Amino acid sequence: MESTRGRNGFAVCGPSFRSYNGAVNAKVTYWVDLAGYDMDTAKAMLQTGRLLYVGFMCHQVAEKMLKAWWASTRDSTPPHTHNLVTLATLSGLFDVLDSAQRGLLDTLGPLNVESRYPADQQRLLAALTPERCEMLIGQTEELRQWIHSKLSTS
Repeated sequence: MESTRGRNGFAVCGPSFRSYNGAVNAKVTYWVDLAGYDMDTAKAMLQTGRLLYVGFMCHQVAEKMLKAWWASTRDSTPPHTHNLVTLATLSGLFDVLDSAQRGLLDTLGPLNVESRYPADQQRLLAALTPERCEMLIGQTEELRQWIHSKLSTS
């Protein structure tokens, strides 16, 4: 997979989000570049069998794309929350998400916190099979591209 450096120095692989590097404000570019970096990290974690971090990184991708949406539609800093449903709701994007996208936000939500605590890690590891992680990556990538398409037409 070809890797380039985004405006912020983060590696950006896969579908190009480089169109943000001049036309759209730097805050949107910042969040989009980070989301791309985190998506690549989720895929790398799957390849190395570090399944706990696949879920965590998928959460990070969704969070950063929601913050990119926020930055593209508001002249303010996104709220300091990791709650995906809250971010989607406050940004006005929740109402246009389909049921599968809303379900993904619900699925990813706890993966941010539960991956950090030992008692939750064991339970989470039992539920994160390679197949489930592949599914999470695929669904997260679809959400990332969907939000990106909304940013492109904003």
